[in-house]
Amino acid sequence: MKYKGIILIVLIILGFLVIRFLPGDISQNIEIASVGSPAPDFELQDLNGKTWKLSGLRGKVVFVNFWASWCPSCNTETPYKEILNKTMQGRPFQMLGMLYRDDPKDAMAYVQKNGLTFPSLMTSEDMVARHYGITGIPETFIIDKNGIVREKIVGPRQWDLPESISLIEKWL
Repeated sequence: MKYKGIILIVLIILGFLVIRFLPGDISQNIEIASVGSPAPDFELQDLNGKTWKLSGLRGKVVFVNFWASWCPSCNTETPYKEILNKTMQGRPFQMLGMLYRDDPKDAMAYVQKNGLTFPSLMTSEDMVARHYGITGIPETFIIDKNGIVREKIVGPRQWDLPESISLIEKWL
C-alpha cells in the first residue's frame, strides 16, 4: 500500500517535469488567424479530388466556411450559402466549404443531396481549423483579394440577405 503512494507521487513529479521542460507549448507555435492579419495558407483536396491552395486564389475575395454534414446549425445555413455562391457568380469571389471532422462519404452524400455547387474541402487532422482558431461550427472567414482576413463570423448566418451580401461586396 505504501509503495502505491510513492509510485503515484513519482509519476506526478515525472509528469510535471516532462510538461515543464518540453520545448514550448504546442499551441504557442501555431499562428492563429485574426481579423486584419494574413490568412493562414492551406492546400487541400475537395471531395472530387481537386486541389485548392488559398494563396492561389489571390485576386479574389474568398469565403472560407467551416462546417459539417452532421451539424444542425450548418444545415440551417447551407441553403443560404448556396444562394450566395450563385449570386456572386461571375465576380472575383470563391466560396470554399471546409469540412470539419466529417466523414467524406457522409459529406459527399450531403453535398449531392443538397445540390451544392461550391467546393467542399477535406481538412485533415484539424490543422487548418487550429490555424483559424475554430471554436465551433459553423465559422466563416472573409478573406480579401490580398489574402488578409477581413471578417470572422461565428455561428450560422442567412447569407442571402442584403447586409450579408454587402459584407462581402465591400471587399470586392
